[in-house]
Amino acid sequence: MRIPPRTSEVRVPRFVGLMAVDARAAASARGLFLNAPDRPEFAGLVVDYVVRQFPAPGAEVPPDSVVYVWFDFGDGEGGGGVREPRLPAPPSGGLQRELGEPGDAFEMIAR
Repeated sequence: MRIPPRTSEVRVPRFVGLMAVDARAAASARGLFLNAPDRPEFAGLVVDYVVRQFPAPGAEVPPDSVVYVWFDFGDGEGGGGVREPRLPAPPSGGLQRELGEPGDAFEMIAR
């Protein structure tokens, strides 16, 4: 059995999707520090959710490294907003085939 050599590197956990308070606790447990460039009041945040991080989850970094997290999408990066409830409701009846014009459904195949 091959035993990998011990390294002093720390594997970065996935912070995306965690609330600020949980992200700080997870980073502290691994000996990492978090910095939020888009939130100067980061130390007081509790329920905001992390949407991006650098370095990526799984990267190996030295102990006491800083991991950057963001709580807002930048311009053009998504953040489509709330999509429910959808009004008006979608039509019932499941999937329906869309035809260009009424007539033979297989007209284009027969040519």
